[in-house]
Amino acid sequence: MELSLILLASTFWIKTFEMLLALSILVVFHEFGHYFFARIFGVWVEKFYMFFNYKVSILKWKPGKYLKWFSTGNEMGAMEVPVESQIEAREVKQIESTKAKKAKQAVADADNENKNSWRATEYGIGWIPLGGYCAISGMIDESMNTEAMKQPAKPYEFRSKPAWQRLLIMLGGVLFNLLLAMIIYAGIVYAVGEQFVKFTDATEGMEYCDSAHNVGFVDGDIPLAADGHKLEYLNSDDLQSLLSAKQVTVLRNHKDTVSIDLPKDFIFRANDDAQKGQPFMAYRLPVVVSQTQPRMGGEKAGLQDGDRMMAVNGVPTPSYTEFTTELEKNKGKSITLDYQRNGKTLTAVNVPIDDAGKLGILLTDPTKIYKTTVIHYNILQSIPRGIEMGWTKMVNYVKQLKLIFTPEGAQSLGGFGTIGSIFPASWNWVDFWNITAFISVILAVMNVLPIPALDGGHVMFLLYEIITRRQPSVKFLERAQYVGMALLLALLLFANGNDIYRFLFK
Repeated sequence: MELSLILLASTFWIKTFEMLLALSILVVFHEFGHYFFARIFGVWVEKFYMFFNYKVSILKWKPGKYLKWFSTGNEMGAMEVPVESQIEAREVKQIESTKAKKAKQAVADADNENKNSWRATEYGIGWIPLGGYCAISGMIDESMNTEAMKQPAKPYEFRSKPAWQRLLIMLGGVLFNLLLAMIIYAGIVYAVGEQFVKFTDATEGMEYCDSAHNVGFVDGDIPLAADGHKLEYLNSDDLQSLLSAKQVTVLRNHKDTVSIDLPKDFIFRANDDAQKGQPFMAYRLPVVVSQTQPRMGGEKAGLQDGDRMMAVNGVPTPSYTEFTTELEKNKGKSITLDYQRNGKTLTAVNVPIDDAGKLGILLTDPTKIYKTTVIHYNILQSIPRGIEMGWTKMVNYVKQLKLIFTPEGAQSLGGFGTIGSIFPASWNWVDFWNITAFISVILAVMNVLPIPALDGGHVMFLLYEIITRRQPSVKFLERAQYVGMALLLALLLFANGNDIYRFLFK
């Protein structure tokens, strides 16, 4: 009991670390997209933070001014004297003289020059790991600094720039998230390539979950196409295409082509089975012996490397699932075992099965059973492949996005618990970066939704301005921001509430 609790705690902290690391990378990259375009167009970025810093910052740094750990408030006074104050102190007599106009202009010019620098930004790390932010001057965002919006617009502010520049600044985060996903995918295929078993090379076909059986799939079916789109191998893109399809074509019994119509809610049924430990489909692997364990049934039956299990007590066992099911039925008993060796069928009788339902054999690696396709990429080939993978992920996710607005889709929403659960229980850098890239695609798509407080909300209002040549009022933008923040908070509570409900009751 104590060991299981230790393992559970260890798994929890590993997954939590992976999730926080991935989200930190994605948030910084997303906000850097906004920062990048803001700096290109000379817009002052007041703050650039990873995580939120409500009242307390773990770290805050302003180049040439201050560096503080675990601080509160603004670092001013002796540590930072605004350029305006320095100039006004020197020019106060001139301002009171007949040259006041020129002096004020000098102050304004110096102020503009000061803000148009990366050194004018405060960089920091907050203590609430729920995201991050890039505070852009002259913009109504989550900081809701409405007082500043009442002042005359400054040349370095967001609101002073042309609409097309503001549009690019707002799209910067989305573009950088998509770019990051493509870079990660390119890096993965360059480092390890792609290795997979094509559906057509899996001669025993696939085995399916209960929901798949209910709509017409049969264990052993080989997927061929989804709505006319060719299916090649078991990967997330082809799996999404299949689950979202209206009609799937399979090869049955190695000779018959069969079409299966899928109901609209099939993806949710399959998801329910997956949460119960039944993946939608998996390669149907024949049981081929690698070696036997001492003093167990396999050794006593004289099994050898390469022997393939065919039947238990006369019941055909073409795959691992059927084979283990029959062994479970015969715990602590002896069985008759049919197997193939060098093309000949042999029979072993009185083969003992232990009380755990085990025969005592180790299985041959699946890649040695089925033909495996391996593709290696050089640096030039990996770039277009990474772009293709990132784009395909995005298109497939957009296609499924409409399902969120159904009752089943709402119930399937998840928060941080769901995100954390998809990370591996032990560190695997390929899996980690694959998941991180996919979450980056999700963030890109979700952030461009036309909801106030999201980037997509700002984009929606900017497109309205470009088309109508009329800018929404500050008051309207403020109210829209409040509504959007309320919607996002409600969505956050709902999604994490779903996680809690599933944990407690499912």
